[in-house]
Amino acid sequence: MILKLKLNSTVSDVVEYYLTSKSFCRLKGSTQKEYEGSLKVALGTHTLLGKKLGDTRLNKFKTKCANHLYEQWLDRGVSRANKISTIMSIIFNKAISLDIMYHNPMIGIDRVPNPPRKVMWTPDQVNLFLGTAYSEWKWRSIGLIVHMAYEWGQRLGDMRLMTWDKIDLDKQRMDLTQSKRNADVHLPISDELMHILKQQDKSFGFQSFVAPQINPSDGSYKPYRKGNISTYINSIKQAADLPAELTAMDMRRTAITEMVEAGVDVTQIKQVSGHKNIRSLDPYIKHTFSGASSALAQRQAHKVKEET
Repeated sequence: MILKLKLNSTVSDVVEYYLTSKSFCRLKGSTQKEYEGSLKVALGTHTLLGKKLGDTRLNKFKTKCANHLYEQWLDRGVSRANKISTIMSIIFNKAISLDIMYHNPMIGIDRVPNPPRKVMWTPDQVNLFLGTAYSEWKWRSIGLIVHMAYEWGQRLGDMRLMTWDKIDLDKQRMDLTQSKRNADVHLPISDELMHILKQQDKSFGFQSFVAPQINPSDGSYKPYRKGNISTYINSIKQAADLPAELTAMDMRRTAITEMVEAGVDVTQIKQVSGHKNIRSLDPYIKHTFSGASSALAQRQAHKVKEET
């Protein structure tokens, strides 16, 4: 049954319509769940008039009300509030496309910028994590996923779903189309990682995934799910006595920042990271003593050369 929407339809009506739309169906399963969870929170939030957002008529919903809701969502954290408001903006844009709404009230809200995450792994912490992971068979694939993310500066999700057809052990290279940016990256495999991959090939080379769950499910080996991989990573961190603030998601940031600090040209970094715009690398440019020292040393060397 196709829901007929009108100018006086409720926000819940539009959400129901959107959840059956082609736009929503094209989203990945994990993204759909994220949207559904955020929409459930949003629709249950109370407006200035005491009504739940879901029961509010579209023609009665204004930017002032949107700001009031956003302030409540901030209690769940800045990132969460911004995620919910972004998804609600998608909902209202859908209503606009259907000519049942003329202005997106989420555009005018006073958003708080997401706080930049600055946590970095030290080389010793990386080695300790990998050493702990590779010391136990039950953690072997987890260790490899994190190892590849750090080695190549890639996202954990792409490494979790890495398949053998993307790796050429003979040529010692990896070729990947990133899931987020759809960028193609072609990266070498270091001797250390090559050693691990050859061992992994002997154990799991008969099936598709490079680092699958070590025990088969329903007769086949499957990749770790996005929702449970952090549990294994936390167990390894705890066994290695590593700080809880460290996350495997920080491995990409750590790898890219290390390249920046090493003075690698940004054009070359883009070939590794998959970024299309140099400005996208700004969050990875961390102000450090070593970086500042190197810059000042180069400046001084240039001055001495000019004077002579």
